[in-house]
Amino acid sequence: MKIVKKGFLSLLCLLLFQSGFGQIEKAPERTEGEGPWSQLIIRGATMINGNLAPPIGPVDIVVENNRIVDVKTVGYPGVKINEAKRPKLKPGGKELQAEGMYILPGFVDTHAHIGGKAQGTTAEYVFKLWMGHGITTIADPGSGNGLDWTLDQKKRSASNKITAPRIKAFTFFGAGSETPISTPEQAREWVRENAKSGADGIKFFGAPPKIMQAALEENKKLGLRSKMHHAQTYVGEWNVLNSARAGLTAMEHWYGLPEALFYDRTVQDYSLDYNYQNEQDRFGEAGQLWAQSAPPFSDKWNSVMNELLELDFTLSPTMVIYEANRDLTRARRAEWHEEYTLPSLWEFYAPSRQSHGSYWHTWGTEKEVTWKKNYELWMTFINEYKNRGGRVTIGTDAGFIYELYGFAYPREMELLREAGFHPLEVIKAATLNGAESLGMDDEIGTIEPGKLADFVIVEENPVANLQSLYGTGTIKLTDDNKVIRAGGVKYTIKDGIIYDAKKLLSDVKAMVEKAKAEEGYKIIQPGLKGSK
Repeated sequence: MKIVKKGFLSLLCLLLFQSGFGQIEKAPERTEGEGPWSQLIIRGATMINGNLAPPIGPVDIVVENNRIVDVKTVGYPGVKINEAKRPKLKPGGKELQAEGMYILPGFVDTHAHIGGKAQGTTAEYVFKLWMGHGITTIADPGSGNGLDWTLDQKKRSASNKITAPRIKAFTFFGAGSETPISTPEQAREWVRENAKSGADGIKFFGAPPKIMQAALEENKKLGLRSKMHHAQTYVGEWNVLNSARAGLTAMEHWYGLPEALFYDRTVQDYSLDYNYQNEQDRFGEAGQLWAQSAPPFSDKWNSVMNELLELDFTLSPTMVIYEANRDLTRARRAEWHEEYTLPSLWEFYAPSRQSHGSYWHTWGTEKEVTWKKNYELWMTFINEYKNRGGRVTIGTDAGFIYELYGFAYPREMELLREAGFHPLEVIKAATLNGAESLGMDDEIGTIEPGKLADFVIVEENPVANLQSLYGTGTIKLTDDNKVIRAGGVKYTIKDGIIYDAKKLLSDVKAMVEKAKAEEGYKIIQPGLKGSK
């Protein structure tokens, strides 16, 4: 099945293709990583599992090929380990000394586009940024490079022929259809063909109610997952509650949720000269939307939340991708842009009247204050949803709006912490919740025998400081008054293969340096002398 521009159901789908998607260069054959081994023993780390258990250590974790076979507590903090009580290494096996370090399950990014042609990225660039931040599983929400392209990279990742996270491939609803889908039967047929093509699920933007109902019901019948960005072009007729009732498994971002919470109106309070194709209108006024919905803990607010909980519905908020709305300077001046953002990607981020997510035609204090209040209300819902047992995952939607692949992940973790999550709840969102949302919790998400050997190993305690997960580390003053950078992922292990995470990021840095040298390029802030 090929993705084509003709026949899409949403203007937003076409907009996305025009402003970032299009087939990019595939990842090269893998030359990084050691293993897997017949046996691998990771020695002496403190384990932070994805199931809300407190950190425990030292532990020895035994892996055979790509599966965990044993997790053994081998001592006490500050006490020398009794070697006689540790798992024994078999001939041909490998030991990884991790004393003083922390080990977590591999991270899951539930909203991770694999680059785009207009962004000038390659799969290698994107994959290494993800793997350099401990992300071992991703869901591509739409397969913007084409489903066949994504399935090829998925297969090669599964066999570890490329350096990449394992991939779940979703397809934009309507992709490949030569004519607009206008009847329920056409919707069902497209869903059946999508499943036959090998997709793991569907990414929706919106459609008339009868089309959405038919497509979601058929997809659920086939046992596939589904995601949805409830675009304003359809949300007046079909909001998050409609989707959840029809079988949608996860909502992306926040669109459609405030509309489900309306109690004194049926439509967003659009300005009278609003135009959806004007990104300034779209994002500027979206910042006012949560304030138009039911107040937190009101009867309406509670009833919507409780119904979503009963339907076992997943929230993938991707707060990070909208953070520039509340602090544009912070997002634009993030320190990693200088060394890790490709020139083509930096140009892609620049303000434009034609590119999706480049909407700062004029932005500033008033809009940022409005968006800060928007975040407070949004975060209140997300945190309470978690408190009542709801599933919240970590997705980033990076590659847009000054958010860089990989680096956006710990920032999303920080935003969940700001929303009220305990750091262990953040880690659960990053691991077990992500696995559950993709139907993979029997394979990944926690460190336990029988599961795949996916791990993140770090030298700093992420529970104490999530910023230590950034590839650039966190600033730290030593006891002897020296300023250092501490942290960053040390090892990313996927399928029992050990990757030097810092080396992967070094490879990315070299790609960026090469591109800048070839173009004579220097990052210049928008609107300043010499900028394009």
